[in-house]
Amino acid sequence: MSQPLSEPVKVAVGIIMAGGKILCCQRGKNKRYGLQWEFPGGKMQPGESARECLKRELGEELNISVVDIEPYSQQIQSYSDNGVFEVHYFLIKDYKGEVMNNVFESIRWLSPVEFDTLPFLEGNKPVLDRLKEGYAEL
Repeated sequence: MSQPLSEPVKVAVGIIMAGGKILCCQRGKNKRYGLQWEFPGGKMQPGESARECLKRELGEELNISVVDIEPYSQQIQSYSDNGVFEVHYFLIKDYKGEVMNNVFESIRWLSPVEFDTLPFLEGNKPVLDRLKEGYAEL
């Protein structure tokens, strides 16, 4: 008999674009999935929508205020350590403020062709592939 799946952790993340590049962030070395690369964002709080969560998280993590936000993708991702995440991806084409790294090991602005040079979270790979294929259209 297989174990029941745990309730997914709901997460909102932003694909922040500027000057033909996308902001990518490296998780802290002592965090779950440490030193893996991802898009910024975080866990939704009870009663919070994905948009509200992302706006809050980007303010906390990067000191920016989102101006233009649109849904991009959604998926459920399971990891080998039994982590299950419902991830809501949003395109961020405009924001106010200057990006400041408040929580990450490192941040980099990358063009989609550079994604393969870094170890990204497994769950981000379908979105990375989609971005590589359609970045000119965004």
